[in-house]
Amino acid sequence: MTSTVRRIIDCFSDCGGCKNRNGNSRQETLNMNQNTNCAPMLRQGVRLHIQDRYVVMDNGIVQVTLSKPGGIVTGIRYNGIDNLLEVRNKETNRGYWDLHWNEIGGKGIFDVIQGTSFRVIVENEEQVELSFTRTWNPSLEGKYIPLNIDKRFIMLRGSSGFYSYAIYEHLKEWPGFELGETRITFKLRKDKFQYMAIADNRQRYMPFPDDRSNGRGVPLAYPEAVLLVNPMDQRLTGEVDDKYQYSCENKDLRVHGWICFDPPVGFWQITPSDEFRSGGPLKQNLSSHVGPTTLAMFLSAHYAGKYMVPRFEAGEPWKKVFGPVFMYFNSAAYGNDPLWLWEDAKIKMVVEVQNWPYSFPASEDFPKSEQRGNVNGRILVQERYISNENIIASGAYVGLAPPGNAGSWQMESKNYQFWTQANENGFFSIRNLHPGDYNLYAWVPGFIGDYRHEGVITISSGCHIEIGDVIYEPPRDGPTLWEIGIPDRSAAEFYVPDPDPKYVNRLFVNHPDRFRQYGLWDRYTELYPDGDLVYKIGVSDYRKDWFFAQVVRKIGDNAYQGTTWQIKFELNNVDRNGIYKLRVALASATLAELQVRVNDPNSTRPLFTTGLIGRDNAIARHGIHGIYMLYHVDIPGTRLVKGENTIFLKQPRCNGPFQGFMYDYIRLEGPPTPC
Repeated sequence: MTSTVRRIIDCFSDCGGCKNRNGNSRQETLNMNQNTNCAPMLRQGVRLHIQDRYVVMDNGIVQVTLSKPGGIVTGIRYNGIDNLLEVRNKETNRGYWDLHWNEIGGKGIFDVIQGTSFRVIVENEEQVELSFTRTWNPSLEGKYIPLNIDKRFIMLRGSSGFYSYAIYEHLKEWPGFELGETRITFKLRKDKFQYMAIADNRQRYMPFPDDRSNGRGVPLAYPEAVLLVNPMDQRLTGEVDDKYQYSCENKDLRVHGWICFDPPVGFWQITPSDEFRSGGPLKQNLSSHVGPTTLAMFLSAHYAGKYMVPRFEAGEPWKKVFGPVFMYFNSAAYGNDPLWLWEDAKIKMVVEVQNWPYSFPASEDFPKSEQRGNVNGRILVQERYISNENIIASGAYVGLAPPGNAGSWQMESKNYQFWTQANENGFFSIRNLHPGDYNLYAWVPGFIGDYRHEGVITISSGCHIEIGDVIYEPPRDGPTLWEIGIPDRSAAEFYVPDPDPKYVNRLFVNHPDRFRQYGLWDRYTELYPDGDLVYKIGVSDYRKDWFFAQVVRKIGDNAYQGTTWQIKFELNNVDRNGIYKLRVALASATLAELQVRVNDPNSTRPLFTTGLIGRDNAIARHGIHGIYMLYHVDIPGTRLVKGENTIFLKQPRCNGPFQGFMYDYIRLEGPPTPC
């Protein structure tokens, strides 16, 4: 690949003296891999040019221009292209940190973060680190978020890109606020970057931003979704564009970006760690989308709702480091396949992940490797109705997050989280932990519920903690009588219909992520125009007969009605003195209510109701899950009969088209019996 892609090898580590994944030193790696055409650039150190209104970092490979003292990236020169960023945009709308916030009880404010003070932190031939700060004081109340913000930018010798991170700090004497979102945004040149890649199977030529305007695009059910009726590239006519179709879970959102074909150049955003992102490994975030736009998301309420928005009270001190993340650029020779740039970006991503935590950031708020701790152990599952022996929890997600209740990590957004997956023997190692107090959390694919280790785990600098075996006992009262679905926190195993032919994104035709097509919520009304879904245990197949979302039925223009699904099942005998248990795991909920009735659909009071729950909006935003919720319903034996029984799952809320649930898994257990 090195002959196809002219990579600037920066030693599988952008710091001198580090070892690469093969154990070679920086200089050894350069000797083995560097393209001889790049040797003069690699020899050049990092240079800093400070002007009246701008500051320029230049290492001979890439040149980055930032406004001074604002810290806005106004230009990126690379491989003969004067500026990779959109030159038609205002300088403040090219490459920037931004946030969305509000005072307690106030309206939301969007803020492109402009520094008011500039200083050089590190300047030598190996590295330049710059700081652009904005300091808060009471005279700014109501105008700017009450945070001190220090944006940092780093360039290293021989590195084909640059790093950025920021330190946010709230002092206890300052007023409270809510922080809805913060991220880094890059707006690339639309005449250059038209091919987007976010995964091996999620790549395509994208529409131009002009295609979303009147005359070329027609807005659909919400502003983000547009039907392309007269796009500049006529091959895209009839497709739907929506940025939420390109969302990713944190655990998969490591590298994404764009390819220019003339000249062949890649622009990639690499996030080497999830520790500073909110919501844990399954939290979904935006990636790249029409613009061309590339995002580094740190905190957002997407696929979670207002419960994810951190609220900081007056008197509550807080400090957090977001990043560093890496902006990586690569190029290929004319005549070679430019799509190899994606393959190279993945290799570079692996290198950056292996080098985490970086040794070069100068801020004392970013702990280096020797200042962090590690936790090792093994996780097992105790499920006596399945096995008399403990079950190895292979593939379990295990993490450390701030102390809270089981599952609270899903909504945690103020501090740091650290996650890993157990190996095939259930062993896990959580490395590079910040000092502090944590709970150990876990969830195991194939089992319902959440695990939380009872004791608080205190991490100190350089510690290595062996916690031994941890045993998770999933909720269970009795033997399984029947089950629907797979307990994996997703509705992907259920029936996802083809989209309306008028609203197709061709990328997702015959694609594993077919749920990302637009308008699937309306397909329920077309498939069930008169009556609702009826599922018969032992006859129906959840892969074909259980619609992926219990949504409302459309009955007219802006008119909807709630839906009631039925589960029919046979019982050969009934313990009328016993308690049966219905387990309902939800993968998503949006302004919905689940009412459970048994054998009497018209009873005034349901046997169980969740009340109004959920704001994750996963149905509208093409997610297959949002926030996981688990409910346990006691069914007295007196409610059941020998022979056919029916459980009614009613969702009565119907003020809009996107209200409803996605189920993860449903199970009926009989009364307790000896295992």
